[in-house]
Amino acid sequence: MEHRLQERSGFEVQALWSDDGISLRFAGGEDVPDESLLFPEPEEIEELVVNQLANSAMFASRFRENAGRALLLPRQRPGMRSPLWLQRLKSQNLLAVASRYGSFPIILETYRECLQDVFDVPGLVEILSGVRSRTIRRVSAETREASPFSKSLVFDYIAAYMYEYDAPLAERKTQALTLDRAMLRDLLGEEELRELLDPAAVDEVELELQGLAEHRKAKTADQLHDLLRRVGDLSREELAVRSTNPAEIEEWLAELDRTRRACLMRIAGGERWVAMEDAGRYRDALGVSPPIGVPEAFLKPTENALDGLLARYARTHSPFLATGPIERWQVPEGMVRDGLRGLERAGLVLHGDFRPGGIEREWCDADVLRSLKRRSLARLRHEVEPVPAVAYSRFLLKWQGVGSSLTGTDRVREAVAQLEGLPLPVSAFERDVLGSRVRDYNPRWLDELGASGELAWYGAGQLGANDGRVVLVRREKLASLGPSTVAGERDDVADRVYAHLEERGASFFGDLIGATGAGVNDTLAALWRLAWAGRVTNDTVAPLRALAYPKRDAGPRSPRGRLSVYPPESAGRW
Repeated sequence: MEHRLQERSGFEVQALWSDDGISLRFAGGEDVPDESLLFPEPEEIEELVVNQLANSAMFASRFRENAGRALLLPRQRPGMRSPLWLQRLKSQNLLAVASRYGSFPIILETYRECLQDVFDVPGLVEILSGVRSRTIRRVSAETREASPFSKSLVFDYIAAYMYEYDAPLAERKTQALTLDRAMLRDLLGEEELRELLDPAAVDEVELELQGLAEHRKAKTADQLHDLLRRVGDLSREELAVRSTNPAEIEEWLAELDRTRRACLMRIAGGERWVAMEDAGRYRDALGVSPPIGVPEAFLKPTENALDGLLARYARTHSPFLATGPIERWQVPEGMVRDGLRGLERAGLVLHGDFRPGGIEREWCDADVLRSLKRRSLARLRHEVEPVPAVAYSRFLLKWQGVGSSLTGTDRVREAVAQLEGLPLPVSAFERDVLGSRVRDYNPRWLDELGASGELAWYGAGQLGANDGRVVLVRREKLASLGPSTVAGERDDVADRVYAHLEERGASFFGDLIGATGAGVNDTLAALWRLAWAGRVTNDTVAPLRALAYPKRDAGPRSPRGRLSVYPPESAGRW
């Protein structure tokens, strides 16, 4: 069903189900797909389920259980429990082979178990047949939030999200802001948005709602009238900071008073300007007297006048405390709180922990909260969006220390710590890699780290006759970053070399020749085959250097200057 809906509707569909029902979550669109997509033909359902069943995690899990009962997944050590990851790996390999044969008994048993014991496909076919023949009635209902019957299904989605902590913090916040907060409040007892809403977004929305943002300030008398209708009562000083030209405020107010579009009222011990349309509402809500000359049409009794003022106060403020309207209008606290609770029951305002850094539960208009979530979501998405390739390249070069002004053994040690575990060509790791990260690089510094036992290396594959990949690693990290396998070409000489090193420990090349009984060239070739396979290493990097940069004009020399009987790529202890 999920696959079919995604193909035909173009939506990203997430299906949740339990014994109580099925819940479908559509993402990426505003309109719900046609209902006919939710009720396929009874003849198609079995084929649809079978086609998608083999790709599901449930099929793999049931196959592993059936294969285990059939003794097709033998334990590595009889009598001891096998790790789950190993059971899954063996089951996956077996399933990859068995899926080629349609009559494999365990495959057939898994399909039967999924189709009948888990899904009950025959029962589904019967229901769809009843829907098509109209013996089962289909009813559609559109609600503002999940019904009590379906809330348990939606809880499954929220619970599944709550334990996904692998994503970065900004990305987790982005996902959290897309949740149904009403459902989360019911699940947790209260909703916690303090850590999700962005403080800058809260301040930005507050300035815009109050007309304090630069692009929201009044520029004419008409816009000043619209500001009074939208925000409510304002003093001369408050109007001045909400206009682009405070010097013209008196002129604009005089024009509004002359044209009967605004009037001056005494509210909470001070004079404030009010839109003429609100004169009767302020009289009924706050008990103030309107001035003479207000048209009779604006003085008609207003039902729930205080609720109307509180609703507008909420629409023009970011999350606020009840003390805000109480102090502004000098209204009894009980009346304000009762009015806010009535608006909450009507779904117009919400009560919860919204403002970042707050210590009390605030009130917030539902539309304002949606705007805050959108703004915060946009900011969080901007934080996790990919940067341009140029910016990433600059960061990568700086982070890797390319062009660094640091030098010496300590800088080589830092560079190796960043590169350890990465296979690098022998012909490039000193000249290009370390040379670009260490100023005035000297090969002697790398030799010192190897001779002191701080540095180790191992081969990771041969590249041509005189080159290969090598991994540099700090010796204390060798256990975790060392070669995972020791696969490679095997021959008699290489086996004798490896057996000697395993028995006697570190040895010079001359000792290896004596142990193998082979010639210099054969022993050297076998030794490097083992080295490229990651089975043996050397206590210095001199053999690597000699192999990648052979000096044809001079024969091998001993430390005292005499010609060495062995090639330089065999130097050191193996």
